[in-house]
Amino acid sequence: MLIKRSDGLILPSDITPRAVFESRRGFIRQLAVGGAASAGLIEMAGREAFAQGLNPKLAAKLNPAYSALDKQTAYKDATTYNNFYEFGTDKSDPAQYAGTLKPRPWTVSIEGEVKKPMTLDLDALLKLAPLEERVYRLRCVEGWSMVIPWIGYSFAEIIKKVEPTGNAKYVEFISLADKKQMPGVGSRVLNWPYVEGLRIDEANHPLALLTLGMYGETLPNQNGAPVRMVLPWKYGFKSAKSIVKIRFVKEQPRTAWNQAAPAEYGFYSNVNPEVDHPRWSQASERRIGEDGFLARKRKTLMFNGYSDVASLYSGMDLKKFF
Repeated sequence: MLIKRSDGLILPSDITPRAVFESRRGFIRQLAVGGAASAGLIEMAGREAFAQGLNPKLAAKLNPAYSALDKQTAYKDATTYNNFYEFGTDKSDPAQYAGTLKPRPWTVSIEGEVKKPMTLDLDALLKLAPLEERVYRLRCVEGWSMVIPWIGYSFAEIIKKVEPTGNAKYVEFISLADKKQMPGVGSRVLNWPYVEGLRIDEANHPLALLTLGMYGETLPNQNGAPVRMVLPWKYGFKSAKSIVKIRFVKEQPRTAWNQAAPAEYGFYSNVNPEVDHPRWSQASERRIGEDGFLARKRKTLMFNGYSDVASLYSGMDLKKFF
């Protein structure tokens, strides 16, 4: 059942999913198991990588057809306020702890209902299609948004290469789950590895971006290095990070958040101001770096303003298939 808040605000107690709140103390204890010194080294590594700007430059041509004119979010905000539960459940955790992630060497296997399965290393992914810069709005289910210049190419390029069979109805994205590199994987907040999925026609839409960089550089660890998806018309958790496997499958994938809380996180998770989260309204949002925490200044747009995708859902009840 969908429950609307009368005041339209999201309180701090609303923003934290119940499972996350309950697991947070366990995550902190987990870091302590290795001793305070180990935790300190992890935090120092993440901070130093950010401070020193260690991400290599990544050349890409701006695609104005897919670039929002909104003011871009500051790099510092986009790289220090993140959801990436493999590194912790607080927004600051990924920037502090993701220094342990090793984005090279890296491979992504593409398999399942395809005629040409393949495994691509990072260099092959970078060369598979011309890189584009696209400025996308990204809306989080918790009620905040950012505007980020991403670098990548349409996932449709991957689809063309592997040639899905007629049995391929969905695409499943599987993220890395390595306790040695990702301290949050030991928590019980989700069933690991992180899994997300799309219908194949959604994955084939030009807006679906296989992403390898942002702000003119390769992806920072805390933002999903070295390869992730960005789906600007869906809530942010649909955009899988640190992908190691892509599977073309017959059945709808069992995605991570949908398994954890199916009443709160539907499979489609399209940005829809008319469908509230059971614990807060989705009718408005705050832009990180611009809007105050309680001063919600923006109305949420259907499909996050990306109306081109509406035809994908023609005839569907988007309150039922939320």
